[in-house]
Amino acid sequence: MTDDSMALADLLQKAGDGDFLRSVAETVLQMLMEADVEGQIGAGRHERSAERLTHRNGYRDRTLDTRLGTLNLRIPKLRQGSYFPPFLEARKTSEKALVAVIQEAWIGGVSTRRVDELVQAMGLSGISKSTVSKLCRDIDERVNAFLDRPLEGEWPYLWLDATYLKQREGGRIVSVAAIIAVAANTEGKREIVGLHIGPSEAEVFWSDFLKTLKARGLKGVKLVISDAHEGLKAAIARVMGATWQRCRVHWMRNALAYVPKAQNSIAAAALRQAFLQPDAEAAHQAFRHVADQMRDRWPKLAAFMDASEHDVLAYMGFPAQHRTKLHSTKLHSTNPLERLNKEVKRRADVVGIFPNEASIIRLIGAVLLEQNDEWQTQNRYMQVEAMAELLPNEAAPAITFPPKAA
Repeated sequence: MTDDSMALADLLQKAGDGDFLRSVAETVLQMLMEADVEGQIGAGRHERSAERLTHRNGYRDRTLDTRLGTLNLRIPKLRQGSYFPPFLEARKTSEKALVAVIQEAWIGGVSTRRVDELVQAMGLSGISKSTVSKLCRDIDERVNAFLDRPLEGEWPYLWLDATYLKQREGGRIVSVAAIIAVAANTEGKREIVGLHIGPSEAEVFWSDFLKTLKARGLKGVKLVISDAHEGLKAAIARVMGATWQRCRVHWMRNALAYVPKAQNSIAAAALRQAFLQPDAEAAHQAFRHVADQMRDRWPKLAAFMDASEHDVLAYMGFPAQHRTKLHSTKLHSTNPLERLNKEVKRRADVVGIFPNEASIIRLIGAVLLEQNDEWQTQNRYMQVEAMAELLPNEAAPAITFPPKAA
């Protein structure tokens, strides 16, 4: 530990440097890895010991993104066996999935120069087809078990959002939608409950997906929040019997398309008045008042507002404690899908073009599995007290009275 103490002492002398905290974090994590490896080897560096099990074999570079910035780490390698630091385990599944996708593209004969560069950069040249198959099977088993798990209890709120990816199909490159479903149960917890790949415009696509969720046990859905995909609204009413909330952020974007760009800020300020009201009645009154004000100047915007009033204000009919998390699928600080979709896109952009649907499910499913595990360790996403308003009467606790005196 003397060398480690000296390393920290050197850093403390540089406390004025801008990267001080990042350097300290790198040094501390490096010290932790060195200590782990010593325990695994059974001996310290250059130490002679009868209990030594193996020897060091250099390092491999690895980066770790943190709030302090990107940390540059050197992971020790062993001659026999392997070592992987426990603080990086959470990223391991999705990164293995990413590797598997790239390998599959290579083996399937659909590689491009970009995929070739990725393979070489990740040190994957020369890996056999059987090794790739084994890696894929291991990930597929875990991902499929997660995506097909039974869903228990009541799930009043369901969010659906589409991320568009490129996939090779029959010699062509097509755009497909990866639909991610997130639900909140009556205990106020949120979970990722589904992933579906296909053409999001088709009603049959949405109906099939929602039926699959119901078959796995998703019930008690009162409100579905999504963008205005063709066929989705009808599928929600038919399959779920639930109310549809049109994503407010997407709605605002569509509404402002009817207004000259120079007037966007003025129009947006007026449109927001309806969303600032305390209850549903006041919100609808303000909405119609703004639509009437816009009618002479921007008649197409007013017509759009007339047609979409009930869809964009649907969330106002639900408990006030929940509304800030119900009106949109995007751009809200506590939204369940915004940061998740960013991470999905970040991983997918590395691949570029997926060789098939299975590779999409493998990579995106691994990301969803890790995120869902993280959510389960966090506090409740929604206030549980207000959930009682959404339960059927028979679910409410029975009230009993003492017998009358004779």
